[in-house]
Amino acid sequence: MKLVFVYWGYENAGSMLDLRGYARAARGLGHEVTVYGPPNDYFKLDYSQDLSRADAVVFVFEWTTHLQFGDRLDWARLLSAVPRSRRVVIDCDGAYNDPIEFRGDYNHRTQEESSKWIEVCDSISDKILQPTLRPKRKNVRPFFFHIYDSTWETPLDFSAKEFGMIYVGHTKFRWHGMSQVLKAMEPVREKLGRVALVGDGWDRAMEWTEFQDIKANYYVDREYLKKLNVEALPPVPFPKVTETMNRGIFNPVVYRPLFEYLGMVTCRTFETPAAGTIPLFLLDEEYVTEIYGPRASQLLLGGDASGRIADVVTRPGHYAGIVQDIRKDFAVRHSPESRLRELIGIIGE
Repeated sequence: MKLVFVYWGYENAGSMLDLRGYARAARGLGHEVTVYGPPNDYFKLDYSQDLSRADAVVFVFEWTTHLQFGDRLDWARLLSAVPRSRRVVIDCDGAYNDPIEFRGDYNHRTQEESSKWIEVCDSISDKILQPTLRPKRKNVRPFFFHIYDSTWETPLDFSAKEFGMIYVGHTKFRWHGMSQVLKAMEPVREKLGRVALVGDGWDRAMEWTEFQDIKANYYVDREYLKKLNVEALPPVPFPKVTETMNRGIFNPVVYRPLFEYLGMVTCRTFETPAAGTIPLFLLDEEYVTEIYGPRASQLLLGGDASGRIADVVTRPGHYAGIVQDIRKDFAVRHSPESRLRELIGIIGE
């Protein structure tokens, strides 16, 4: 089977590592994966606009709902390449919902925007998928999309870490969660050594985020970061994400509030356990134990969060055993091969 993914690729954000995993799994299972667009050597994926042999077209909507390449005929080409039953929409941002606002985060500002986007998705396919176990709309089915790739794994060696804490991610709707992590860190700051936030917007506001209608979405208290001596470092290319997380004893796993509300998984859900670091979750306990297993409750930043942080940096080896269990489970349940088989099964229904 030849699967064509339609996806907007970014150099330092998004799900490009997931698509690489799908492509490798496809080769091993006797299938083929391409990404729609002109040849692009940077992403190390097979980009092509040839739809002649396509068996399925998979629209992955994340960050933006626009097509990255081509002209106004792209939609016509993509929709005519395969029957409707062989087209799939994967909504990674929760946009295929009525308007939702939660802790300052939102999917749509108006009912009109929501209705328009739902109409677009419905015009593409009857198979609408979201990376959550409990979609809000009855016609949506769960499909995690993101993968755990054991080739990302680095040793859980804590003998020479550069940072006590490091976080890799951009600032969009992140301050609500990150400020809680930093406040928990404050009483034990002297135990942590270097602390860093890696990504766009931590050191200074990007010019395009200063428009009044979106400015609050990217809010960061940079004076507070300076007070805590938190380093704000530039973003890293997506192939270096796990390598960068590996530089810290622990990495907080912080979702934007909308994703918390929807119970979604993200790239970081699976990338963080693969890095040689301890994930600490600022997430709902039920969600964490359901996704990561019951022992992962020991990795929650709830209750005595400051005490948890201090214990993790004091005896990371204890928590590394929990991470090892997560890795073993994820390598089976969320491998690229497992995810690809599931997707092919959905396409074939």
